[in-house]
Amino acid sequence: MAQKVCLIVGGGRGMGAAAAREMQERGYRLALMSPSDSCEKLAAELGGVAHRGVAENAEDTRAIFDLAMATYGRIDAVLIHVAGPPKGDLLEIPEEDWDRAHAMILKPVIRMAKLVTPVMEKQGGGSIVCITTFSAFEPSLAFPTSSVFRVGVSSFAKLYSDRYGPANIRMNCLLPGFTDSLDLPEKYAKMSALGRLARAEEQGKAAAFLLSDDSSYITGQSLRVDGGVTRHM
Repeated sequence: MAQKVCLIVGGGRGMGAAAAREMQERGYRLALMSPSDSCEKLAAELGGVAHRGVAENAEDTRAIFDLAMATYGRIDAVLIHVAGPPKGDLLEIPEEDWDRAHAMILKPVIRMAKLVTPVMEKQGGGSIVCITTFSAFEPSLAFPTSSVFRVGVSSFAKLYSDRYGPANIRMNCLLPGFTDSLDLPEKYAKMSALGRLARAEEQGKAAAFLLSDDSSYITGQSLRVDGGVTRHM
């Protein structure tokens, strides 16, 4: 049986890097992308391949997809983790910043789904996971563009799951809480029911669970890994 392959957008540092390590330990081969050379260094360490690029650039998305296929001939799991979009006072945010948030958050998911779905259909299945935020369903004026578009990712994941579930292709969202890789003030740790920040490794394990066959009957879901910060049931 061919060794499985995991492609990670945003796989150079933090949660993406932690997920890469988890997937490598599970026997997956890796194709990593990030804006800096961190993806190249991690890929060299873990025996994978890398392309330096950004998620909102269609050419970069295509490049990491092509590299994975040229190197391994298959893609079984995809993790999409993008940076935070522009912020500001709700009606003072320039239209171009709303456009950029769309390009950063939602379009990379749709674009990557279009690339990998035919591959996964031929292989008999696959898993796509989008890392968004714990506040996706609790909008905050502190993060207006993120609040609008990240919940859109969850909606897309539900629709995608309805459409491609019969092909055994799953899509889920991981909604992380305040995590130590984000260099946050101590006050955020106290917001958690556990009284601490999440460790990037904990988010990586949750991502690996959703990416792998351990979650084979889970699709179209948004899993909050926030230490109990969110309140809605």
